[in-house]
Amino acid sequence: MTKDITKVTPYNSEATKKSQVEDMFDNIAPKYDLLNHVLSMKIDVLWRNTLVKMMKKDNPQEVLDVATGTGDLAITIEKGTNAKVIGLDLSQQMLNVGVIKIKKLKLDGKISMQKGDAENLPFEDNRFDAVSVAFGVRNFENLPKGLAELRRVVKDNKSVYILEFSKVEGFLGPFYMFYFKNILPAIGRLVSKDNRAYTYLPDSVNAFPFGEKMKQILLDTGFKKVEYKKLSLGIATIYKATK
Repeated sequence: MTKDITKVTPYNSEATKKSQVEDMFDNIAPKYDLLNHVLSMKIDVLWRNTLVKMMKKDNPQEVLDVATGTGDLAITIEKGTNAKVIGLDLSQQMLNVGVIKIKKLKLDGKISMQKGDAENLPFEDNRFDAVSVAFGVRNFENLPKGLAELRRVVKDNKSVYILEFSKVEGFLGPFYMFYFKNILPAIGRLVSKDNRAYTYLPDSVNAFPFGEKMKQILLDTGFKKVEYKKLSLGIATIYKATK
């Protein structure tokens, strides 16, 4: 039986999921970029580029990137669309890494980073031309509330773009799950020194709704149209939800 995603937490402690997620990302922030690229064999770069190509058709002027982390997607969006980007994240340590990266690229005039909660966004209704979240919605403590907030701040007839892990189906599924549940956490523990962070990753992916289920959740949130694109045999999926 699949676990409720809200019950899957990084440290299985008494603290709220939100608090545990913030602690986890604060802990792994210094090694996050290195691990991300190594564990995904840099396929994550292609995934972000695909999302930005889809977003570019909307010709956005101002974009909100939620769960921005160290800013990889925010940077890709700015470079691909020339939009002004606000990156928002729960983890101050992740943002600190992102700010350094953005300054090195001389993009601090175009990308701003701020600490904030995806489920209580500090922005007015109908503000952004596009909203994005890469590998962040799994970590929402309250998924419907978080998705409703993303919908609230995007303009009418504009879209929210969600890049998230899904499950590889078919004959490659068992091989991928073996890597995901055994090899990936071992490398993550070795490099990040956080015993739970990279065990939480496969646990949370396993519990997260994907494909048609996620499409239905987005429609139930009030989006008028939802389409999705599987990437790399279904390892990840991009959802485009239009308000």
